[in-house]
Amino acid sequence: MPLYPETEPYDHGMLDVGDGNRVSWETSGNPHGKPALVLHGGPGSGSLPSFRRLFDPAAYRIVQLDQRGCGRSTPHASAYETDMSVNTTAHVMADLELLRRHLGIERWLVWGGSWGSVLGLRYAQTHPGVVSELVLTGIATGSNPEVALMTRGLGKIFPEAFARFVALVPEDQRDGNLAAAYNRLLESPDPRVRERAARGWTDWETAIVPAPPRSVERYEDPVFRMGFARTVTHYWGNDHFLGDGNDEGVVLRDAHLLKGIPGIMVQGALDFGNLLGVSWRLHQAWPGSELRIVDEAGHSAGAPGIADLLVEATDVYARHRGVRH
Repeated sequence: MPLYPETEPYDHGMLDVGDGNRVSWETSGNPHGKPALVLHGGPGSGSLPSFRRLFDPAAYRIVQLDQRGCGRSTPHASAYETDMSVNTTAHVMADLELLRRHLGIERWLVWGGSWGSVLGLRYAQTHPGVVSELVLTGIATGSNPEVALMTRGLGKIFPEAFARFVALVPEDQRDGNLAAAYNRLLESPDPRVRERAARGWTDWETAIVPAPPRSVERYEDPVFRMGFARTVTHYWGNDHFLGDGNDEGVVLRDAHLLKGIPGIMVQGALDFGNLLGVSWRLHQAWPGSELRIVDEAGHSAGAPGIADLLVEATDVYARHRGVRH
C-alpha cells in the first residue's frame, strides 16, 4: 500500500516535564481523529516527518514527540552539562502520560520503531488502560543479549568495522559491556575523547545497520552525533533502565500483560538485530498479536515492503473507532 501524502502539523508545543526538561511535541492529521502516538528509535534519534506518512491523515490525530534530550527537546544530550540521570525509561514513560493528559487523550494507538518498540511495549505493559493497539517494527525488547549481539556478536560478521570500534575502548574494558565503556568515554571531561567516541559509535551503527542516506547524513551533524551516541550508550549500558536482572528481559517476561491489546509487528527478515528471534518469541508470548515478516527487508521502517505493511496495519486499526470529520 502506498504511503500517505506529506502533511504538516496543525499544533505544536514544548511541555515542561520536570527535572529541567521540556519535551517538544506536535500533532497532525485530523484533530478529531483516532489518537496515535509515534515513538521514535535510538534512543536519541528524534522524531521524523516521514513517520506521518504511515497514517491516514483523515482518520488519525497523529502525535509525535522528541523524547528527552533529543530533537527539539531541551536540554539536548549533546551538551556536556545535560544531566543524563533524569533520562531513563521511567522518566520517558511519565512524559508520555503527561503529554497524553495535556492533549486530553484517553487512549491512543502506539506506534514504535526499534527502541520505540521497546518503549511502546513497556508502556503498554505498565499502562494497559491507555493503549488501544500497538503497531511495531524493527522489533526489540531491550534485553542484555540483544545489546551484546549489537555491540559484540555482530563483530564476527563485520570484523574490520568491529576492530575499529573496539580500538577506542581501553584494553581493560574490552571484555565487558562495550556500550557502557563507550558511555564512559562520552562522559569524559575531555571534548576530544567525547568527539572520537561519538564518531566511533556512529561508524559502528552505520556498519551494522544499513541505513538510508538521510540517516547517514544525520550522523555527520556533530550535535546530532554526540546527542545520539551519548543517549543510546546511556540506555544500552544500563539495561535500558528496565531492571530486568536476567537474560530473558522484563519486556519478554511480561509479554502476557499485553493480553487484550491488539498488536501488529512488521519485521524485516534481514534485520541483524533480530538474529535472536526476538519478534517470533514475543509473538508466541503475546496473545492476540500478529507477526508479519518481510523477506528482503532489514531494519528501516521506510523500507519497501515494511512501510507498505505498516500502512496496512494503521489502516486496519483506523476502523476500530469511528471518526468525526
